Amino acid sequence: MLATQMALESEWVQAETVQASEFPELAEQYGVSGVPHTSINFGAGEMIGAAPEAMLVDEIRRALANEQK
Repeated sequence: MLATQMALESEWVQAETVQASEFPELAEQYGVSGVPHTSINFGAGEMIGAAPEAMLVDEIRRALANEQK
């Protein structure tokens, strides 16, 4: 997963991988409807499905900008 790779490269990024079928409560809490489902800062942003790195970075930036408002 791209988020995990980012976490390995940067101390600023933390990532956890969760098997949705083993933790249905978490899947429900974050509205998991497809995999992979990347939740950014506890739902401030999200990426559903596989996406290029640039798209994930754009979503992270958008989520951070929205949190600072």
